[in-house]
Amino acid sequence: MAEDKKSELQKREEELFYKSKNIWEEVEDDTIKAIKTYGEKYKIFLEKAKSERLTVRWIMEEAKKRGYSDLNKAEVVKEGDLLYAVNRNKNIVLIRAGSGLSERGANFVVAHADAPRLDMKQVPLMEDTEIALFKTHYYGGIKKYQWLNIPLAITGVVVTRDKTVEVEIGVKEDDPVFVIPDLLPHLARKVQGEKKSGEFIEGENLNLLVGNVPVKDDKVKEKVKLAVLMELNSRYGIIEEDLVSAELQAVPALKPRDVGIDRSFIGGYGHDDRVSTYGAVTALFDAALFDAENKKSSGTAVAYIVDKEEIGSDGPTSVRSLFIYNTIGMLLEKMEGSASTALLRRTMERSTCISADVNAGINPMYKAVHDEKNAAKMAHGIVITKYTGSGGKYMANDADAELVGRIRNLFNANGIYWQYGGMGKIDEGGGGTIAKHFAFYNTSVIDCGVPVIGMHSPYEIISKADLYYSYRAYLVFYEKG
Repeated sequence: MAEDKKSELQKREEELFYKSKNIWEEVEDDTIKAIKTYGEKYKIFLEKAKSERLTVRWIMEEAKKRGYSDLNKAEVVKEGDLLYAVNRNKNIVLIRAGSGLSERGANFVVAHADAPRLDMKQVPLMEDTEIALFKTHYYGGIKKYQWLNIPLAITGVVVTRDKTVEVEIGVKEDDPVFVIPDLLPHLARKVQGEKKSGEFIEGENLNLLVGNVPVKDDKVKEKVKLAVLMELNSRYGIIEEDLVSAELQAVPALKPRDVGIDRSFIGGYGHDDRVSTYGAVTALFDAALFDAENKKSSGTAVAYIVDKEEIGSDGPTSVRSLFIYNTIGMLLEKMEGSASTALLRRTMERSTCISADVNAGINPMYKAVHDEKNAAKMAHGIVITKYTGSGGKYMANDADAELVGRIRNLFNANGIYWQYGGMGKIDEGGGGTIAKHFAFYNTSVIDCGVPVIGMHSPYEIISKADLYYSYRAYLVFYEKG
C-alpha cells in the first residue's frame, strides 16, 4: 500500500515540478546523429568566422548560394522573397518576406558577431630590447592573463591612401603566429604571485611579439621595427601611417575541437556569440515559408547580426543604430507601398524578438557563484532568460510574463529541449545583452541562447546538444512564433 501511494505521489511530482532534462538521455540515435552532424558544420563556420567582418562575409556568401538578393536593389518585394542588407561590412540582415508585415510584425532573432579580443592600437608598432612589438587595446571583458603564451592570429583591414587591404596572418597551418610572453615562475613571486589575478599583467603590456631580425645598417635607430615595416610594405604595400586607419585584431589561433572522450562538447574561440549567430542564420536558411499546420503563409522572419555588443552596443554598427529600423522601413515600402513613421513604429511594436545570446552554464569547479535552481546546465537545451542585468535588475530587459509563457509553450509544443537560466547569484555580478536596446522599439524581447563554460576566455566550451536545440528553437520561432 505504501509503495502504491508513493508511486502516485511520484507521478504528481513529475506532473507538478519543473525540471529540465539531459538531452543525451532523452533522444534517439537519429537525433544524436543530427546533433553531431550539425556540430561538425558549426566547427567549420567557427574556424572561418574569426571576426565580425569575416562572419558577415561568410553569411553573405552562404545567403547568395541560397538565392538571397540585395534588398537595396529590389524595386518590389513580395511574399517568399529572400533578401539581405549589409551595413559597413559588420552588420547583416537576412529576411524571408512573409505575409502581413505591418499587421503581424516580424519575428526577429538577433545575435552579435563580435567577441572579446585584442585590438591593435592605431600606432601599434614599437621596438624594445631589439624586439618588435605590436601594442594592443583589449576589447570587451577579458581575463588578461588568459591571453598570455597562447598562439594568436592577426586579422582585419588596413585602409591605405588608395585601397583597402585585407590582412590575415596566423590562420593557415604554415603561418607564423603571435604571442604575448608570460613571466617564468622563477621570477614571478613578487611581480605576479603577490597580486590579484587581474593585476598579473597591465593592459599596456599586452604586447605581441612581432619580430627580432634587424636590418643591417648602424645608422638606423630602430632596426627591427624597420625590418618589420619593410616586410609589411612588401606584403601589403602599407606604411606605418596606414595603420592609423586600420582595424586589426589579435584572436586565438586555435582550431575548434571536440572536447571530452565522448566528443560531447566543442571547444573554440568566439562561441559568445557566434554560436547564436550560426543558429540564427542557419535556422532562417531552413525555415519553411508556409505554415502547414495553419495552412497559411508564415510571417516575415529576420535574422539580424550586430556588432559592438561586447562594449556596450554603441556606434553605427551596433544594435542601437537605426540600421535595422531603416531596413524594415525600406522593406515595408517595397512590400506595401508605404513606410510612414507611424506605420513603421506599429510594425516594430507588433514584432517579437529573440535576443540570441549565450548564458553561463554551471561550471562544476565554480558552482558557488550560481543559484543552481536558476542556473543553466550543459546539455539541457536552449536557455530561456527572463532578465539579465546586475544587482537589482539594473541595465536589464525584463521580459513580461506573457512573452515568457508564449515562448515556453511554443518550445514545449514543438519538442524543443529548453531550460531556465540566469547570470549567477544576485551579488556575484551579472551581464547584459542586446535585449534592452531592441526593446527601445517597444518590441517584445526575450533572451534565449546556449549555455557556455569558460565564457570570454580564448577557448570557450559548449555542448553539441545545446547547439543543435538552439538551432531548432530559432527555426520553430521563425515558422510558428
